[in-house]
Amino acid sequence: MSRSLYKNRDLEKLEPYEGKLSCTVLRGEEGSNALDLPDRPSDLQQRDGRAVRKGNDIAKNFAGNNVDVVIYAVERSLDSYKFNLLHNKQLFIDQLKTNRLGKRTIDEGSLDEQSGMSFSEYVAILSGNTDLLDKARLERQIASLESERRSFNQSRAQSRIKLEGMVNEIEASRYRISLLEKDQKHLSERIQKNEFGEILNPIRLNGLLENATVKQIGEKLNRLSENARTHGFYEEIGSLYGFKLLVKTETSMKDGFDFKENRFLVEGDGGIKYTYNNGIMATDPKLASMNFLNALQKIPTLIDNEHKRIAKEESSLPVLQEVVNGLWKKEEQLKELKKKLNEVDKKILTEITAEKEGKKEEVEKKVKTEGEDKIGYGVKM
Repeated sequence: MSRSLYKNRDLEKLEPYEGKLSCTVLRGEEGSNALDLPDRPSDLQQRDGRAVRKGNDIAKNFAGNNVDVVIYAVERSLDSYKFNLLHNKQLFIDQLKTNRLGKRTIDEGSLDEQSGMSFSEYVAILSGNTDLLDKARLERQIASLESERRSFNQSRAQSRIKLEGMVNEIEASRYRISLLEKDQKHLSERIQKNEFGEILNPIRLNGLLENATVKQIGEKLNRLSENARTHGFYEEIGSLYGFKLLVKTETSMKDGFDFKENRFLVEGDGGIKYTYNNGIMATDPKLASMNFLNALQKIPTLIDNEHKRIAKEESSLPVLQEVVNGLWKKEEQLKELKKKLNEVDKKILTEITAEKEGKKEEVEKKVKTEGEDKIGYGVKM
């Protein structure tokens, strides 16, 4: 017999529950008695649920807002077989719900909130052997700790992968900074200004004279924007302060049709490509001619963004390193539980062996006695 307490939520009255042998809890009852065992785990939970449903005024006012749920079973009977069936059914149901069909392990404490015990503990109690109950409880604790350890190791593995990715990203950002600084130095050494301190734009385009006007440069760039077809490759179209000017045709789908768009870029010494307005060329000739210079002037901002990214990543490194280098603190507890389980298993095995030997000796003694009786009977004749 098991007994567990439940909090009554006191929100509505209970209605009679007919057709079951279990006792229905109405407004004036303090507990539930289950005399039969259902065929499904959910039926047992639903039956207990009727006892603890909202609105039990007696439980609230006279029983500390608790309800007793009592399940009757007979030791060394088919009740043990029935609970074992419920246990296996609950195992399969939980495996389906948790998507763990490939593993024959499960948290047997899933019924704790409803019955206070797992099905395997019911089976152990009904066997009449307290060692089996100890074994069931130890296996339950071990399963819980092993599940916790798996979660810990999984989290540590994920953190290790994330840490490695973060370290690689930091190194990549530092490398990009070195290239950006190199381009910035190149630009600052070659940049030209007029007498008013304004930066000049000595852009050179293929097919145009060196003294081409801003209008001619803008018109040339707009023609390239409309007609260039590079088939996904970068095509050099000129230079500015020693940097290559490139155009690339990109293809995308729009309204079910192939849509081609040309993007303009400036390539640095280290291969980094800079864009302004996402590489889209302005239609105004003056704005178009300034596209590449504006792209180069974004280098300091890009360097600052890389430094910020590194600082953000480095601030997260200590936490990840602590997780990766951490140890699961319940390993000794798990070892001790496994040691106790091994001792219980040996004890159960010893008892089974002794019981078998005792039965064997009893049979042999009975056979011997019957043989002697037969011999004695023959002598009397």
